[in-house]
Amino acid sequence: MKLRSALLIALLTACLASSPGAHARAQAPEQADGVVLAPPSRLSALAPAESVEAQALTQYRQLLDKAAAAKALAPAGHPQVQRLRRIAGRLIPHATRFNKRAAHWKWEVNLIDSKQVNAFCMPGGKIAFYSGILDTLKLTDDEIAIVMGHEIAHALREHGRERVGKARLAQGLTIGASILSQLFGYGDLGGHLASGAAQLTMLKFGRDDEVEADLVGMDIAARAGFDPRAGIVLWEKMAAASKGQPPEWLSTHPSHETRVEEIRRNLQATLPLYARTRGTTAAALPAYRSNNGAAVR
Repeated sequence: MKLRSALLIALLTACLASSPGAHARAQAPEQADGVVLAPPSRLSALAPAESVEAQALTQYRQLLDKAAAAKALAPAGHPQVQRLRRIAGRLIPHATRFNKRAAHWKWEVNLIDSKQVNAFCMPGGKIAFYSGILDTLKLTDDEIAIVMGHEIAHALREHGRERVGKARLAQGLTIGASILSQLFGYGDLGGHLASGAAQLTMLKFGRDDEVEADLVGMDIAARAGFDPRAGIVLWEKMAAASKGQPPEWLSTHPSHETRVEEIRRNLQATLPLYARTRGTTAAALPAYRSNNGAAVR
């Protein structure tokens, strides 16, 4: 037992030391070709993608079943569901740039009626938005694309898989409910759908992962024809809605000021991608104007 523990500690130390940090993993190049990333952490190899995606599918189905039982699952014909799926349909074709496996994912997009200001994308492309994030923030299509792109980015960069691998290495456990319960939280759908089981709906990512997801999400959104400058207004809306207390969706995210600074800095890489979809240059683009009167150049 002592030898096993010593080997686990040594292996963990070596792998953690080799895991790239946020600044190395997500950076904007000087040329306008989009976001450039270092390879994912080798820790993800300890958690097979197929296993993580299968577990995600199970949890996603359980969540939808509970939502449906509580009459909180929006039907396919709901205008907001159609809107979300239309936006996803533009983003998804660009997902394989960051993960070739995404070409084979069975993508799904659903809307859950809840006041939570929240959204997620599980491993394998299982997306859900809570109505609270749409209603509270009055999101434009561009702003929805930034949120959705961010969440898709977590799945593409396999942040959840990496954290499962890290936990497996650290604790010497196989992938299962016990590990997932330490990594993932579960939204209670306004208090009516709470569950004690491990859930994959609120990935507890670190700030490094959040920064990377912001940048990848901006890249995907821009390539799909959505204005990456919408991210600046989005976080301003988030800050106003939080009234000093970050909403659940922002619990492990960088501060508003840090996030806006990062978005502005990386517009040099993503804004030309958006301009290209408009047949123009970044310099010739008009300001982004949101539905609350905010404008960003």
